Amino acid sequence: MKTRVLPLVLVFLLSAADALSFGGEVVGVLEGSTIEVGRLGKTALIRLDGLDCPEKDQPYGDEVKPAISALVFAMEVTVEPHGKDKYGRIMADVLLADGTNVNHALVKEGRCWWSRRSAPNNAELERLELEAREAKKGLWEDPEPIPPWEFRKAQRRRSPGAQKN
Repeated sequence: MKTRVLPLVLVFLLSAADALSFGGEVVGVLEGSTIEVGRLGKTALIRLDGLDCPEKDQPYGDEVKPAISALVFAMEVTVEPHGKDKYGRIMADVLLADGTNVNHALVKEGRCWWSRRSAPNNAELERLELEAREAKKGLWEDPEPIPPWEFRKAQRRRSPGAQKN
């Protein structure tokens, strides 16, 4: 009996470990919403959950990566995973040592949209986006900014062979 229970306990613990917070150093900012965190001699790709940042080729897109880099690069962070996306990246909130939630900070500064698709019930991101919009911060300086999901859709229509994000 004990030999049957032990493997089940190990499977449960290993599965639960993926959902636990972990610390590490940000060793790369790959694009608007993906960072690379080093831990235990390995790196993990982290997708900042609840955000949709402007694409590089759209207005404000060239400002996102430098803004995220200034905020997190070479910093010790805590990653709070929520699961994985279809590309295998860990979907997570990322916290700085002082407790600042990076995901929230980027929406509050008007750097990114709140992604209703990946975080539909996140009242805090919704509130922060509304505040940034009302204060005309970042991309909200533009009276009619184009959301990245609409920009990507238009790009796919222009080039039918383009890959979906």
